[in-house]
Amino acid sequence: MTSKDVARVAGVSQSTVSYVMSGKRPISEKTRRLVEDAIAQLTYQPNAGARALASQRTQVIAVAMPFDSALGAAGLMAFIEEITLAARQRDHDVLLVTAAEGVDGLRRVAGGALCDAIVLMEVRTDDPRAPIARDLRVPTMFVGFPADDEGLHCIDFDFEDGARLLVTELARNRRVTVLGWGPEAAERDLNYVPRFRTAAEATAAAQGVELDWVPLHHDRVERQVRDVLTRGDRALLVTSHLARVAHAVQDAGLRPGTDLDLVALATDADATGFPVPVTAVSQHPRDVSRQAMTWLFQLLDGTATGSGVRRVPASIVRRRSVRPGP
Repeated sequence: MTSKDVARVAGVSQSTVSYVMSGKRPISEKTRRLVEDAIAQLTYQPNAGARALASQRTQVIAVAMPFDSALGAAGLMAFIEEITLAARQRDHDVLLVTAAEGVDGLRRVAGGALCDAIVLMEVRTDDPRAPIARDLRVPTMFVGFPADDEGLHCIDFDFEDGARLLVTELARNRRVTVLGWGPEAAERDLNYVPRFRTAAEATAAAQGVELDWVPLHHDRVERQVRDVLTRGDRALLVTSHLARVAHAVQDAGLRPGTDLDLVALATDADATGFPVPVTAVSQHPRDVSRQAMTWLFQLLDGTATGSGVRRVPASIVRRRSVRPGP
């Protein structure tokens, strides 16, 4: 079926059908309903190629998301779900560009006119995509902050403030053990790891707290937690593998909020899935994704100008995993 068939069934002109589909001109509610009913009756789908030629838009958002490891992929799913939902609300599809293509993939999707805009995930501190993004003709959004962010559009959770809140929550302990990201995160140069650590160290120094960093290895998390508990550590700040850490604490016969203090950088869903809900700062992956897409479509629509860095604020939710104060 074509737009001409829709116009015939609806009893309107073909141009009116076009205006209803594009939203470029105001149409009365009665006429819009006639066209929409005709579309439903005919199960009409506009030809994507013809629409792209007419509008100079592909109706596609490319998401460059490195799948460096299964752990990284799992952590990115909340972002992808929200990005996809936001794209569909604006009648756009999502094209995934994987790590195997790297910078070449970024050039291909932009230079080949395969998309209207690009979202870059898993941003590295020294990200090779940053200089390329400055020269692209399509709007590009970084979810994360490369070290050199001049001229870029970047948005992320405020990991720095999150670190400050978590360290402050445990500041009555003179020593805090940070069960943190493993060596693979450092190897991948993920931008949020040094941002969190630098802010945590500065906060701890200001409050007279010693931080002991224990990078968690995926294949021996439980053994590492047992070693930490055996040496008597009773203030734990967790940034990864929260479920495995919490179960290891439980298996050791200890209860957060009674025998030790436990806080985490974790979403609300992850922090509340235990007998003792964990005091936590959420990274708000869905809020970050929604705000990134709102900004991206403003750039596409021409309603936003300039570049810059935006942070989604951090907040702490206190639950029962920290012992009452003196």
